[in-house]
Amino acid sequence: MSQADALPIRPGRPNPLWRLSLFRNETVTVFRRWRTLALLGVLAAVPVLVGIAVKLETGRGGGDGGGGGPAFINQVTNNGLFLVFTSLAVTLPFFLPMAVGVVAGDSVAGEASAGTLRYLLVAPAGRTRLLLAKYASTLVFCLAATLVVAVSALTVGALLFPLGDVTLISGTTVSFGDGLLRALAIAGLVAASLTGLAALGLFVSTLTDSGIAAMATTVGLLITVQILDQFPQLHAVQPYLFPHYWQSFADLLRDPVWGEQLLRNLGLQALYVAVFGSAAWARFTTRDVTA
Repeated sequence: MSQADALPIRPGRPNPLWRLSLFRNETVTVFRRWRTLALLGVLAAVPVLVGIAVKLETGRGGGDGGGGGPAFINQVTNNGLFLVFTSLAVTLPFFLPMAVGVVAGDSVAGEASAGTLRYLLVAPAGRTRLLLAKYASTLVFCLAATLVVAVSALTVGALLFPLGDVTLISGTTVSFGDGLLRALAIAGLVAASLTGLAALGLFVSTLTDSGIAAMATTVGLLITVQILDQFPQLHAVQPYLFPHYWQSFADLLRDPVWGEQLLRNLGLQALYVAVFGSAAWARFTTRDVTA
């Protein structure tokens, strides 16, 4: 008997390579869907439209970008790097979270709707590992979607506007390299800001076997919460709404950086991940999977 034959077999305990393979397969599945590619295409187009609009407005003598929109949109004509910050500010209220809501809402319900969820559970992954892989692949999409906006904006900004030292909104001037690092940090913070919504969408996805219903519900909740966050009468509950601190990333453009709102945002997203992640796990591990 060989040494390999003498090794004990432990059924039902997948090795780490299987876990990595499961995550890789889920991530590839997300990004090979035409719907996902279309969402990324729309996100990439937003900075192009914003950059062209600012350029045309400047060409007509509209001053520094027209004066509307985010506080730093007036800086775009002086430094193309500000198109990154502007594009993230423009896409964060709706376009980015809508794309994340679609992907998260479809994560489990889409498999059930297609009749493939049972076959995924036949593999020795377990429901918990499968749910974690689904959520992890959604987080990868959050980061990818944010980077698509940032890279598209940086490319368009470099083509249409000059690049150079960055004057922060606090008045301090830093080097272009420092500004680029701040842009990367802002992109990471924006991606982290979407983790709470991703957990909420995952939970909704475990409640139904219809991918379309899960996506529509997640996006509907997003719009509802965004509206509630605009009413001054609801100021007492607004700090607990997941999008309330999304625009706090602008504090990274100050010197020194204002960290209070940033930490509140990250803490709030962690709370949503813990609550709705746990709810998704409790629902998914106890539901009767028939599709």
